[in-house]
Amino acid sequence: MSKNLSELSGRKGIVDNLFEKMGQAAKETGAPSKKDLDDLAKEFLMGKANTFGTTSFYDFMKPENKGKKAYVCNGSACLCAGTQDAVKQTLETALKADEIGHMTCLGRCHENGAFHYDGKNYSAKNADEILAILNKTEQPDLDQYHVVASKAVLTLPYEGFEKHYAPFRDALKQPPTEVLNEIKESEIRGRGGAGFAMGFKLEAAAKEKSDTKFIICNADEGDPGAFSDRYILEQRPHSLLFGVMMAGYAIGAEWGIVYIRAEYPESVEIVQNAIDELRANKYLGKNILNSNFNFDLKIIQAQGAYICGEETALINSIEGQRPEVRTRPPYPTTMGLFNKPTVVNNVETLAAVHYIVKNSGKNHRELGTEKSSGTKLISLDSFVKKPGIYEVEMGTPLSEVIYEMAGGFTQPMKALHIGGPLGGIVPISKIKELTIDFESFAKHGFLLGHASVVCIPESMPMINYLEHLFDFAAFESCGKCFPCRLGTKRAHELLRKSATTDYKISRELFTDLMDTLRQGSLCAHGGGIPLPAKNALEYFGEELNKHFEN
Repeated sequence: MSKNLSELSGRKGIVDNLFEKMGQAAKETGAPSKKDLDDLAKEFLMGKANTFGTTSFYDFMKPENKGKKAYVCNGSACLCAGTQDAVKQTLETALKADEIGHMTCLGRCHENGAFHYDGKNYSAKNADEILAILNKTEQPDLDQYHVVASKAVLTLPYEGFEKHYAPFRDALKQPPTEVLNEIKESEIRGRGGAGFAMGFKLEAAAKEKSDTKFIICNADEGDPGAFSDRYILEQRPHSLLFGVMMAGYAIGAEWGIVYIRAEYPESVEIVQNAIDELRANKYLGKNILNSNFNFDLKIIQAQGAYICGEETALINSIEGQRPEVRTRPPYPTTMGLFNKPTVVNNVETLAAVHYIVKNSGKNHRELGTEKSSGTKLISLDSFVKKPGIYEVEMGTPLSEVIYEMAGGFTQPMKALHIGGPLGGIVPISKIKELTIDFESFAKHGFLLGHASVVCIPESMPMINYLEHLFDFAAFESCGKCFPCRLGTKRAHELLRKSATTDYKISRELFTDLMDTLRQGSLCAHGGGIPLPAKNALEYFGEELNKHFEN
């Protein structure tokens, strides 16, 4: 982190944003020109190495991205479904091989066959559908999935603008401390993976003295297998925006930023339309509804980097710096975006605030378990009979979700990878022991995380799945700390060599490597990736023995 670069980037505020201008410069060709980068460096009083160093990090701004016309999803769910080789082969009949890139993940884990073309995402089922999309002769009716709730909080029907924002109008008649106290009393914990108390973050930022504060919605949902945030962004955008505005009111912020991943172009358009509706109704700007509350919203579109799901890397990204993880302290609530107090929460966490403000924090706390209050959205992929989004009260048995609500599996499975790449690999035999809450998963050596579920079929060799995970981890490392930058790559090389030859991995070497990653990495990216490897070796040791020295 460079405090000076943060200050330089923030000279013009969030409206005239360096990172956004970088993305605009890359839009036409896939990467900014040298002149574009030189001009931006001059405009923001930075070195040319800074602007080049930033843009060369991102999938959709780096020089290698020039000329790309289509992108194939290479996420874990599509890998397990085995659909993507055929998608790429079909695209190559109409496009040159070097015009095809990759994206991870498009959030179409319920359908597979996912790819991006001409600014939109698709999940076609066969070659004819793909070619029809490329030729613009057909727009297939895709992206259909079940939305099922045993306890509706986040999936409650949208009641229209006036009714939806009635609790907002009522809240503005109360002091900000009342809103903060309701959120604290709800005991809601972050739904993005860490499970950190939302109220604690807000209270810490509220206590800071500053002329400028920010609320950032982390909509960079990059976990392969997760599409719950996309559901909220595209089908419940006003629930999210309500939460951002209420969080801003609680801490005295004047800006809310929704950082939406590039892989979700439709989400950007839908959320922008919702912001425009708020503005047209005078719910944004100065002195909102004569309340002395000044607040505005802005979307920042990401450019393809999984590490931006980590809050400090995300902050660096918005500033136009390389999205490397910052050391803490200072924490973002003290020194965040442009060195100002900042609170970062994910989509699902912020969307739950509508229910809390409308029904009280006490009502929310009474849902779920003692330490995991409220409900949780679960993403189920195409290997269950009814794939889609499931909302359940915290504490619900995992077996109930999989076998009763979703109808079970379409074919024999060996494991579920739950909580994204850094989540645990849960053998089928353990499903009956787990409940949907943070404590249950931690107690059994797993991680609830985003509650994305990637089904691993019996036909998928576990060594190949682990190789895929560490390939992803190495590619997406920010590179700031040695253990993660080098360790994920070394692990991928070992697993690949063993998967493709008769090479046997030293158990001692691999164990030491995992310990180094876990203990020495600066953030959860490197520190968390050993968990699925540990689970796989514990529960699928017999299958993996042939790849390791005895």
